[in-house]
Amino acid sequence: MKTALILRHVAFEDLGSFAPVLERHGYRIEYHEAGLEDFSAIDPASPALLIVLGGPIGVYDEADYPFLKHEIRLLEQRLAAGLPVLGICLGAQLMARALGARVYPGGCKEIGWSPLTLTEAGRRSSLAALAPEATQVLHWHGDTFDLPPTATLLASTPLFPHQAFSLGRHALALQFHPEVTAPGLERWYIGHAGEIAATPGISVGALREASAIEAPILERQGAKMLEGWLAGLG
Repeated sequence: MKTALILRHVAFEDLGSFAPVLERHGYRIEYHEAGLEDFSAIDPASPALLIVLGGPIGVYDEADYPFLKHEIRLLEQRLAAGLPVLGICLGAQLMARALGARVYPGGCKEIGWSPLTLTEAGRRSSLAALAPEATQVLHWHGDTFDLPPTATLLASTPLFPHQAFSLGRHALALQFHPEVTAPGLERWYIGHAGEIAATPGISVGALREASAIEAPILERQGAKMLEGWLAGLG
């Protein structure tokens, strides 16, 4: 069975709705935990698919979190080899850094549900399932990145113009979260309690209310997006 290796930075930010999609496509899911397991020991060519999940740290925090250096090196090697990579939030930022782009604080927080604006390339890609007329997506970040010179921009929002990019068919980077579920987000509200309290205009109650409406729709559309991207890998 082919392996999907999942780099996870905090326990509650997991694959969510993406796990059953991967299993249907014949992947065995294997989590690799940041801070507990050695990223430098991973063979870049070994897993059939590499997925890098989100987390509350910054790509530029290598001094405090040395594993980030190994994670970036792993992505550099894997992307250069044209092997399948999917990055979500921090994972997308790490991919941008591995491709030579700058990653930096965006000047504000983008937390909550809102639609994407897809580029023409985005509408021709698997992200068509996340078009604004189909669903809203969950945003939960404050950092952003420059578009890597070799990448194709797929999506934007008014606050952050670089929300998604692709590199050929093998690499997809998503600044937002298409994998979340309403039950799973209950753990986010606990784990990110400090950030929620420190962000004006954001509350657990408002996030929960919006998630009850939007998360079931995103769960369906996010699965379609992932199905489409996996099909394109061949």
